[in-house]
Amino acid sequence: MIPKSMAKEQYTEDNIRSLDWKEHIRMRPGMYIGKLGDGSSPDDGIYILLKEVIDNCIDEFVMGTGKTIEIRIKDKEVKVRDYGRGIPLGKVVDVVSKMNTGGKYDSRAFKKAVGLNGVGTKAVNALSSYFKVESIRDNKMKFAEFSKGELTSDSVIEDSTKRKGTKVSFVPDENIFKKFKYRSEYIVKMLKNYVYLNPGLTIDFNGEKYFSENGLKDLLEENIPEGDMLYPIIHLKGEDIEIAITHSKTQYSEEYHSFVNGQNTTQGGTHQAAFRESLVKTIREFYGKNYEASDIRKSIVSAIAIKVMEPVFESQTKTKLGSAEMGGKLPTVRSYINDFLKTYLDNFLHKNTDTAEFLQRKIMQAERERKDLKGIRKLAKDRAKKANLHNKKLRDCRVHLGDMKKERRLESSLFITEGDSASGSITKSRDVNTQAVFSLRGKPLNCYGMSKKVVYENEEFNLLQAALNIEEGMEDLRYNNIVIATDADVDGMHIRLLLLTFFLQFFPEVIKEGHLYILETPLFRVRNKKETIYCYSEEERVIAIEKLKPKPEITRFKGLGEISPDEFVHFIGNDIRLDPVMLDKTMSIEELLSFYMGKNTPTRQEFIINNLKVELDKVES
Repeated sequence: MIPKSMAKEQYTEDNIRSLDWKEHIRMRPGMYIGKLGDGSSPDDGIYILLKEVIDNCIDEFVMGTGKTIEIRIKDKEVKVRDYGRGIPLGKVVDVVSKMNTGGKYDSRAFKKAVGLNGVGTKAVNALSSYFKVESIRDNKMKFAEFSKGELTSDSVIEDSTKRKGTKVSFVPDENIFKKFKYRSEYIVKMLKNYVYLNPGLTIDFNGEKYFSENGLKDLLEENIPEGDMLYPIIHLKGEDIEIAITHSKTQYSEEYHSFVNGQNTTQGGTHQAAFRESLVKTIREFYGKNYEASDIRKSIVSAIAIKVMEPVFESQTKTKLGSAEMGGKLPTVRSYINDFLKTYLDNFLHKNTDTAEFLQRKIMQAERERKDLKGIRKLAKDRAKKANLHNKKLRDCRVHLGDMKKERRLESSLFITEGDSASGSITKSRDVNTQAVFSLRGKPLNCYGMSKKVVYENEEFNLLQAALNIEEGMEDLRYNNIVIATDADVDGMHIRLLLLTFFLQFFPEVIKEGHLYILETPLFRVRNKKETIYCYSEEERVIAIEKLKPKPEITRFKGLGEISPDEFVHFIGNDIRLDPVMLDKTMSIEELLSFYMGKNTPTRQEFIINNLKVELDKVES
């Protein structure tokens, strides 16, 4: 028997609707650019829009034209100019507004290109309140302007004395990207990756030029603090493949930078898995010993870039390679990488005996440390099971279930908080599909200067490590965003500092790869009968009081637990404010930890007085 409520729903031809290209992109932006975000995360949509435009410029460079790319970002407008061949003038409108249209379907014009499905610039166009494309070639030029994918201006072809190439300007639509802001740190990292992968290319970003002579070798040198390399970087190059390898003196886990056709595959894929497997196999054969894979790869810092024909990625944002084939008549990705390492890495180690000795000593040291930890690791895992982790410490989200895991992984967040009231407020307010909560009990241990053993001996650290699933590395990280959510008082700041120390000491790649954030919550609520304003600073409070005259009600939130779940839903929902934790490139991790967590020094005392007094005054006021 059909329920009456269902019987009323008629399924007819009127229910069938066809969306045009721009309507579909705007209705389902996540299918095309991943998560939206406000720019606080490196994988937020506004950076994907920029990347899609730059990718086209890179493909021009790869094809041998256009050695310079100019990028200007002012306020919220982005301008990208290349000096490549220029879009054929008769197709300027089509290539940015018609799906399945583009030069990359013709392998004679583009080989081993970053983007092959003709979607990128269409998504940028549809998701921008203003979009302009201009092409110059054969001393002629043409431009077209759009708003939210709708053509608003289509110029005629005119004579031009400008250098050939393509210029794209766009402003992301604020109806889709709420209160967004471009962070130059993320953009610079993206641009540096482009020049590392394309020696000879110059990228000019707001007047600052980026260039690389040594490719992936430069990448590793940029990302490893001075003095932290165990041995000089092993740099290997071949046909369609480049690899750089070293080991860190202080880092515990594995760190990989992987790329396909110039695209940074932050989630790895078949090429990264093949590299990890082939490295172990080659090392074992070279030393003639069956070393554990984890001992060989412990503390490794490496980069791999390959070029394949018509790569298959697992999403439009191209963060994970799914291809098993190199393309054409070439072997599989796995066998190609294995054959390359077997020849080139083996030859290198035979010729560079000092490096080979350093590497073997590192492997043997890792073996000893693993055996020393073997017993305590087993006990720690048993404790985690007895503590019933997923019921007591961790309130998980549904993103790990079924198909949702793949589709919404980029949205997954873990809030680390302290105290029953704070964790209770977040738990009641969260999106159960994508947001999880981990509850600390009291202040974490100050682990500065301690060995990895403490992670297993300390219950809080052990359970946090298990919740994040990072014991064996970052590949199986369960949450894309790790958010420290502590009270806005002195104790809350101390807990925050202790958690930062934990990640810096044992899992710095969580920070390096842009996964760690601080949750910003309001300090004040200012309201009258008609309006409520939440203020994140003293300045905002003053402005709110002036706006809501006369004499509004003012509440000072001293802890997260004082914010009701009905209110908290705004602060971890669409209006969430996340402050990304970034490493200072001028200081090594050891220097950072020594300065902030080591013995008191006059220098640190002076720093606190000069930089933190104002903030603490706000907290205590």
